[in-house]
Amino acid sequence: MMKKVAVALLCTALGSTLYARDDITRSKPFLGLEIGYSEVQGGVFLDPLNPLSYDALYSSSDISYGVRLGAQNESYRTTLSFHYYTNGDYDQTVQQGLLSLDYFIVNADLSGGMAVKPFIGINGGYARYESTLIDNSDFIYGGQVGVIVSVAEKIDLDLSYRYQLTVGDEIDNPLDHVGSFVFGFNYLY
Repeated sequence: MMKKVAVALLCTALGSTLYARDDITRSKPFLGLEIGYSEVQGGVFLDPLNPLSYDALYSSSDISYGVRLGAQNESYRTTLSFHYYTNGDYDQTVQQGLLSLDYFIVNADLSGGMAVKPFIGINGGYARYESTLIDNSDFIYGGQVGVIVSVAEKIDLDLSYRYQLTVGDEIDNPLDHVGSFVFGFNYLY
């Protein structure tokens, strides 16, 4: 229970950064799309007719998709995102809603008007995990690291690695973790 309260407080703190009075006038809002390659580790029944065939740490990998909405300034980026992963061959589906806060480590301008911004961040949210005979939801938390390249005044591309863990144990929540390599496209408006 304490972990759930901590994740809820983390999400509240991350969300409040969107509304910080000093940053509103300098922040640039954005909409984005992402595609990634995710590895999901969670429980599945290898044979749905045999309750003893449960594998608590079954892993599968496949393509994941997402949409995002956020705001960024020279130092930080706050993002609200939704991610979807399904792998029919391995009978695992994950839907995630995340709130992320990224800190830009360096903000380097390159020739031609391009800027490179490596970042490190934290995230928290909610995930729904489904498999045969399993349908469970719980809080998740984790972090990400990556780099953003501003290719035009209103276009950012980013490449990152995101990792999330669930709050509950394998009995409470059969989803153990999700790790994703993500390529994102953001339109700043």
